[in-house]
Amino acid sequence: MSSTADTETAVVRPAEGTQDAPWHHLDRRMLLIRPVLDLVKSLPVLLGALLFGHGEPWQWIGLAFTAIAVFTGVSHVLTSRYRITESQVEWHTGLLLRKQRAIPRDRIRTVDVTSEPKHRLFSLAATRIGTGRHNHGKGPNKDELVLDAVTVAEAQRLRTLLLHRKAVAAPSSTEAAPAAPTEQLVAAVDKRWLRYAPFTLSGLAVVGAAVGTVYHFAHELHFDPVQFSLVRTVVGHFADTPAWVSVVLAAVGLLLLVSVLSVGGYILSFWNFRLTREPAGTLHIRRGLITTRSVSIEEDRLRGVEVREPLPLRLAGGARCVAIAGGLREGKGADKSGGLLLPPAPVARVHEVVAAVLGEDPAATPLVRHPRRALYRRLTRAVIGVLLLGAALYALAWLAGWPDWPWQVAVVLLPFAALVGWDRYRGLGHALTGRYLVTRSGSLDRGTAVVRCDGMTGVVVERSFFQRRAGLVTVIAPVAAGKGHYKVLDVGETDGLTLADEALPGLLTPFLERR
Repeated sequence: MSSTADTETAVVRPAEGTQDAPWHHLDRRMLLIRPVLDLVKSLPVLLGALLFGHGEPWQWIGLAFTAIAVFTGVSHVLTSRYRITESQVEWHTGLLLRKQRAIPRDRIRTVDVTSEPKHRLFSLAATRIGTGRHNHGKGPNKDELVLDAVTVAEAQRLRTLLLHRKAVAAPSSTEAAPAAPTEQLVAAVDKRWLRYAPFTLSGLAVVGAAVGTVYHFAHELHFDPVQFSLVRTVVGHFADTPAWVSVVLAAVGLLLLVSVLSVGGYILSFWNFRLTREPAGTLHIRRGLITTRSVSIEEDRLRGVEVREPLPLRLAGGARCVAIAGGLREGKGADKSGGLLLPPAPVARVHEVVAAVLGEDPAATPLVRHPRRALYRRLTRAVIGVLLLGAALYALAWLAGWPDWPWQVAVVLLPFAALVGWDRYRGLGHALTGRYLVTRSGSLDRGTAVVRCDGMTGVVVERSFFQRRAGLVTVIAPVAAGKGHYKVLDVGETDGLTLADEALPGLLTPFLERR
């Protein structure tokens, strides 16, 4: 009796992270969101075509423009695909005009996962894969790959795979997402920190933007707000009130409005804030109430931290902490850059976070004071600036008939300018402790930067004509992260050269021997 054995050929799926890795697509549920967003963006053109076209040829042009915008968005979702090979992340998209991009995996510094309300409706997220290059402008970062949108589980898998350098299989529809590594909590937001929100003055920017927008549209439409009876009543009330009372009432009202907006902005941006550390050596930052954001930073890529203390926040005993790391957006403020290690909080708590992140707290090291000549430079620049302004306003009052009160206000501001100059000098300081260079400067926006010496790409010693006369120099520490460079301002020439030589031993030795 003979028997035949059936041979089954097993189909082996290429493993993730290999050269033959499988391709993945964006989540198809984005097709329910993207057309709506494109329609909203094209709404002015669409309404203009429908309401004012009346059969004119340009009406069809407006409708065609809207249709093309929607078609482009839908085709982007349908044709976008990506995969992670052993050496790079590849991304292809486009139907008529195809685009292809590839980012080497060894250049990846951060993975930013953002879930806006449009994403949270379907448990989706936008994943931004950042490299070590910075984006200081307002436009999109060309060295940033955005996958909009994938499932939350897929975003977690990408974060783990790209930052932990481990091959993690893509979860199938029937499999549960891989368990996240055990995290150690470093810091979490405290509702008592809301008291620092009014001192961030973030609401002032909102008020300024709103006033500017309203004024712009009113000017373009030749619209006079005083036509409203309510506005006329308010203006008439202030006209019948003494000037000093009107100024006080306006200041109090503006202060209350800014405080309320600042508290609201704090809640929206920093609620549910958590800073954790994963066993693989990754810092994980999560925050946001309506729009949630999750940023992961490899600790090996961390080049230091910066403690920011704007004057109002410093007077309230608060500060915030920002990571100095490559791949984070710059030019939008610390709160939006993605590297915020702690929102406005008590100074003592900020130093605890610095110690937990770096293993020590160099920011608390006593700093070396700078020479008195640095004080004279700051006082001179602060006072002369106000004097020149006052002289210009006086000349306009004398020659062009301007009122006298502007230059009188400038004269009154002289003591305050001198006080700011003195505070700027009092804030100057530097130190070299262990493997960190510490530098502090500023008054209205004081910052203490802690930079790893082995993360510096060099050292620059510069001095202007006036610095040479005063025997001062500025030591610049270039870093491929954060702002790109950090300065030790107006330090004595001998101390500055010694500091530069000790920060990077041997680099300046040939130049110092020639002196």
